[in-house]
Amino acid sequence: MSEMTTIARPYAKAAFDFAVEKGEMTKWGQMLTFTAEVANNDDMKELINGAVSAPQLSEIFTSVCEEQLDEFGQNFIKVMAENGRLKALPSVLELFLTLQAEHERVMDVEVTSAVALSESQLANIGTKLEARLERKVKLNCSVDETLLGGVVIRAGDLVIDNSARTSIRRLSDALQS
Repeated sequence: MSEMTTIARPYAKAAFDFAVEKGEMTKWGQMLTFTAEVANNDDMKELINGAVSAPQLSEIFTSVCEEQLDEFGQNFIKVMAENGRLKALPSVLELFLTLQAEHERVMDVEVTSAVALSESQLANIGTKLEARLERKVKLNCSVDETLLGGVVIRAGDLVIDNSARTSIRRLSDALQS
């Protein structure tokens, strides 16, 4: 996967820079999302990995994506096809979305709790995390009953484990010392 990331990085950066310059971040995100889905299609994978010439592959790919791509998106696909890089489109999308989140200063945060949290609890967590991380946060919530109580928050490298399970484990470790 790291090889695909290396291949995809310059394309993602180019698409991102162009989207920022033109003020079309959402549009480019949608175009790349659609083209990544097309590239993941089994029939299209066969064509991409097959012996189809770059101009033919570019034409087939853009005809499938016709209404979803503007002229710049079509040119982007043409350049990727000419360089034999269409199979990297899912990685290009992933890197583009990462660059977009950094640009917009948005961070995905995983919040796992023992029970479903109320809207006011989520708003409180979101407000405090935004202040601590100095960026907007997007909360992705899940329930894990094995936590017994409390929450575990993961934001990038930051992990805040305020679960009852961890508190009990720490107490047990302290009593055994």
